[in-house]
Order: sequence, then structure tokens, then C-alpha cells
Amino acid sequence: MIPKYRKQFNQEFSDEKYKKLKEVLAQTGGVEQGFRVSESPIFLTKEFEGKLLDASESIINQIKALPAETLQKAVPDNCRVPNDTDQPHFFTIDFGICKSENGEIEPQLIELQAFPSLYAFQKKFEDTFCEVYPFLSEIRNTMPHETFKQHLKDLIVGDENPENVILLEIFPEKQKTAIDFVLTEQLLGIKTVCLTKVKKEGKKLYYENDGKVVEIKRIYNRVIFDELDRIPDLKTEFDFREEADVKWITHPNWFFKISKFLLPLLKHQFVPKSYFLHEFPENENLEEFVLKPLFSFAGSGVNLNPTKEITDAIEDKENYILQRKVTYEPIFEDINGEFSKAEIRLLYIWKENDERPILLENLGRMTKAAMVNVDFNKKDAIWIGSSNAFFGKE
Repeated sequence: MIPKYRKQFNQEFSDEKYKKLKEVLAQTGGVEQGFRVSESPIFLTKEFEGKLLDASESIINQIKALPAETLQKAVPDNCRVPNDTDQPHFFTIDFGICKSENGEIEPQLIELQAFPSLYAFQKKFEDTFCEVYPFLSEIRNTMPHETFKQHLKDLIVGDENPENVILLEIFPEKQKTAIDFVLTEQLLGIKTVCLTKVKKEGKKLYYENDGKVVEIKRIYNRVIFDELDRIPDLKTEFDFREEADVKWITHPNWFFKISKFLLPLLKHQFVPKSYFLHEFPENENLEEFVLKPLFSFAGSGVNLNPTKEITDAIEDKENYILQRKVTYEPIFEDINGEFSKAEIRLLYIWKENDERPILLENLGRMTKAAMVNVDFNKKDAIWIGSSNAFFGKE
């Protein structure tokens, strides 16, 4: 979308530079990323950035205005965790890059979450793009590294000793996002701990660090709670639903409260109309909508072409939404003259005493497939996978 930078990047691109990009990322994290990294960043105009921020600010205002009871309805009874908080610590919001009826490139809301994303990795990804392609530094994120680090440290570690703070995941070494865990450890000095290794005595939680038993006081939570039931023969000492003397960053209930559950409640030019499945009006055309389960991750369970037979067969209709289809516009040209589509995730943090969240970084995803999730791309395609967006100055 910024011809100057797209042209220069495509001219400078080589397989060797792409290989270097991946090697630097792997060396920094000491582990390969478990997902495909795109060869190219996403270039977006200052005008488009303004549209993104306008939509995000409106959505944040609408969420802040919702009664707490409305948000609590989103939490399934069997997943409710005690000691909830007034607001989430994280807020991420996904927009598809689309074209309006009058031909303008505009964002369209896809989904939103109060769940941490690849904050540490995306900062390193941006740095690495700038290292391999130095000209990108002139349009990079203006937030200084130390400010970025301090924001995350204030949020996740707080006033505690980093030794008493853990990044919690289930079988972290098997997760595609393991590289982000390593980079977070490097950034904040905390340990990544598997849920199966957490010990519980009374209301206190512990983990073992170099043979020493250490109390856990804050949990940077990366476990998707409702997925635990799908792991066969999972044995843990600690159940999220039990009382524990620990501070959640962010509290697990917010995974449900800030989710697709909110989409039917939001209104904005860049928010496609959505309905709960059990409230879908007869005068709407089902073919114009995408069927999505309320609580799924990485695009699982999404049906791009739902039929009445499919929707009628769903028993728990209150756990699904229908969202009006948007058309991603293929505008990101590769070196072969072919075009990719993309979406962008804005990565906010929300400090406990702050009225509004702070935008730290972004995450891009590029595709040539019908769905943006990288698992749906052809193996030999280029300009696909995880990316980072750079915005023009004017």
C-alpha cells in the first residue's frame, strides 16, 4: 500500500536474506519458531493506521460502557475462576484489510481477545526485519525498546521478584509459540512453567527452579483454560477453579469475556454485523455470513459457507455467532507479481489503574488462501505466514 517501500523491499529481497531473517530469529530465541514466517512485512499507510485506531478506540469505549453482568454471562460455569479483576491486562484486536464499496482500503473487525499474544516475539521480529533491511528503520515503531520492556515488566512482573513470577502454559515445549516464551524469559527474567509442574499446598502455589522450591505470586497465563478438558489423562495438582493466593496476568475469565461473544454487541463502520446463532433474523441471507464458535483458537471450527442444515443441527446455538462476510483485498505484491491478503492484530496492554490500554506492537498475518490462519496456505506459496506491519509517516 506504500509503493515506495514495497518497491524497495521487493528489489532488495533475496532467498539469502529470507534465510538470514529466520536464522537471526532462531538464534535469538535459541529455538525455531513453530509457525511460518512471511518473507515480507506488511506496508500500510498513515491514513489506514488512523482508521485502525479510530475503530479500536470506539470498540474500547463500547466495552468500557458494558455492564459487568453482561460480560460475566460470557464465562461458562464450568470455567469460572475465582478472584476476577475489573479489567483485563491484555487486549488484542484483529482486523482484516479489505476494500469498501467505494474502493477505499479499510479495516474490518475479525475478532478480539483479552489474551496475550506474541508480544516479545513481535518486537524481535520487527527488529530483525530492520536488521536485514536497514531502510525499514525509518518507518519502524517509534516506542523505544526500554519503554516497551518497562511496560511489559510493570504489567507482568509488577513489584515482585521475577523468580516469583512464571509464564504458565501446558506442555510449553510442544507449543508453536515456544519461541515467544523464550524471548519473554530473556526480556523479563521469568521462568516458563508447565501446568503439570505446579505444586499446591493450601492456597499457595509453587514450582521448582534449579532444585529449589519457589513460591508463585504472579502468573503470566498462556493456558487456554477450556482446552484442558481435551487433553487425555491430564494430571495436575492445581485446578484453575480453586482458590489460590496468586495474581493472574491476565485473569482466565477474560478469555471468555473479551471474545466473539462481544461481536453482536459492537457497532462501528468497520465492525461487520454479527448475530448469535439463536438470534439470527429470518430476513438475513445466511450465505452472506461466516459461522464461528464463540470460543475457538487459531480458526478452528470456523465455517465460511454455512447452510441451514448445518446451523439447524447445532444444539448449543448460543455458543455460535454468524458474522457478515468481509472480503480481504489482495494488495501485497510479491516478487512474482502475485498478491497476498492480510490481517493485522493490534497488541495492547491494560495496566490495572489505567483508564485505557496502551498499544505496544502489532502482528501481521499474510495469506493467499481462503482463511488467513497460516495452516491453510499451500506449502510452496510465498508472502504468507506471520508478519509485522510498518506504517508510512504521512
